[in-house]
Amino acid sequence: MSAPALITWVPLKKRGDERGLLVAVEGERDVPFAIARTYYVFGTAPGVSRGFHAHKQLQQVAVCVIGSCTMLMDDGNQKESVRMDAPDRGLLIPPRVWHEMSDFSPDCVLLVLASDHYDEADYLRNYADFLAYVSAS
Repeated sequence: MSAPALITWVPLKKRGDERGLLVAVEGERDVPFAIARTYYVFGTAPGVSRGFHAHKQLQQVAVCVIGSCTMLMDDGNQKESVRMDAPDRGLLIPPRVWHEMSDFSPDCVLLVLASDHYDEADYLRNYADFLAYVSAS
């Protein structure tokens, strides 16, 4: 039996007319949790990668609003990479999944919707600690 896929897209409904397009995102409707925090990553220098952590409890949905980047997802047993380049779909980042972002286009704006407020104690920032944590879970 194969392991479940790490890549879960969250479709976001695109609305528009001759004036342009709009995507509205509502917590517990469009994403599977109440949204407690939003932030966005932009202006990433060429060749720089970001992320390199997992969360113990936090859930997130990442949306590449402009441009593109690559997201690596790693649950400690398998790794999958995906190119993010569409503002009408988000990538679900569940708890206990190590994630790294790379290959940012110069115009990339990556929006992240999070299920809770910032809490440093929820982070797993060392890969060996992450592996130990998921193997104990």
